[in-house]
Amino acid sequence: MPLNIVLIEPEIPNNTGNIGRLALASGSHLHLVKPFGFEITDARLKRAGLDYWQHIQITYYENIDEFFNINKDKNMAFLSSHGSKNHWDIPFEDDIFLIFGKESVGLPKPLIEKHKDQLFKIPLYSEHIRSLNLANAVSITVYEGLKNI
Repeated sequence: MPLNIVLIEPEIPNNTGNIGRLALASGSHLHLVKPFGFEITDARLKRAGLDYWQHIQITYYENIDEFFNINKDKNMAFLSSHGSKNHWDIPFEDDIFLIFGKESVGLPKPLIEKHKDQLFKIPLYSEHIRSLNLANAVSITVYEGLKNI
């Protein structure tokens, strides 16, 4: 798999379903870190992922510590509206992990502080918006990565 999409504590099933569908379309591996703001059997998740869910390569983690313990040696880029570098500056390479936070608050503050050098943002050109929808942000970043790998 060229890219790994990581959702830390996703809250909205429709977003996660759409991102799952994107993972399959882009040949990416989806990593879901609990706790979720929904049940994995939620009909909205399945509806957004359509009948593709069974074909998506997904790894589930019980919590953020488990994810980082298992993947500690992986190349990672963290996406946040607090990043100082733009998403097109991510050093994309095969098997990179693209880390996204939950819809309501983004990445946990300790992760932002610990990984400042690996923190990227998607530029916004209006002062009237704080961030993009999670599924849109993942799509933008994944296809930028595919273009550069």
